[in-house]
Amino acid sequence: MKVGVNLLLYATAITKEHTALLEAIKAAGADGVEIPIMEGQVEAYAELGRVLDGLGLERTASMAFTSPDANPVSDDPRQRQGAVDHLNWLVDCAQAMGATVICGAMFQTIGQFTGGGATETELARAAEALLRVADRAAAAGVTLALEPLNRFECYLITTLKEAAAFTRRVNHPAVGALFDTFHANMEEKDLAGVIRGYGPGVIRHVHCSANDRGIPGEDHIPWEGVFSALKSIGYDDWLVIEAFGRALPGLAAATKIWRDLFADPLDVARKGVPFVRSAWRRA
Repeated sequence: MKVGVNLLLYATAITKEHTALLEAIKAAGADGVEIPIMEGQVEAYAELGRVLDGLGLERTASMAFTSPDANPVSDDPRQRQGAVDHLNWLVDCAQAMGATVICGAMFQTIGQFTGGGATETELARAAEALLRVADRAAAAGVTLALEPLNRFECYLITTLKEAAAFTRRVNHPAVGALFDTFHANMEEKDLAGVIRGYGPGVIRHVHCSANDRGIPGEDHIPWEGVFSALKSIGYDDWLVIEAFGRALPGLAAATKIWRDLFADPLDVARKGVPFVRSAWRRA
């Protein structure tokens, strides 16, 4: 098991200018960091990878479709191609910096709704987009871990059961699912039960996210039950802490963070990393 920290709390683009931040997260006991890939050039991610190597930090990556110009389920074939192009770019950036996982809602544009649930046509389109990228990801040593989001952020895939069905549809070894405790706390009736029921062979990445997006352990997520269930299905990989704050106004608005959830953003790593490790040991 490895503990990481998602850096979207601190910046939308991580560069060598964030070395002091990276050093502080390393000092907090993290094995690695999760780098948001939102913008920039492949070469910049290669440079970041060298910085992380120097600090002894492993890395994963996170993404989001935020523009309708890249939407795998769109009726417009140009937008569907835009999604494939974006996914290919993400794989290239992840490979350049040495990331082994890209996670996120890689099946639709966040915040876009039709007024109904997922249709067969939409699911087929999203699966086709991922399948067109999956071989490239496998060759790069990158797992694509799609993230079920809560109903207020997406509609295509909101539960682990739906994610498991979707990964069977794609049917590629480079494609799996992310289990995020924040979203699952809203959408699942039994977090541990759904992990045991639909997680085997499906869960390839985990976000440890408090129910209020603050610090894990200062919330009501049943952590030891979740971790015990993950152990029961043989999961022994990344546990990445994901929290959000008010430092980035645009992101705070998107994630609906209206109040401070911690005194210091670095407390997410300083308190969260040891908590996750101890809860995992106890589970």
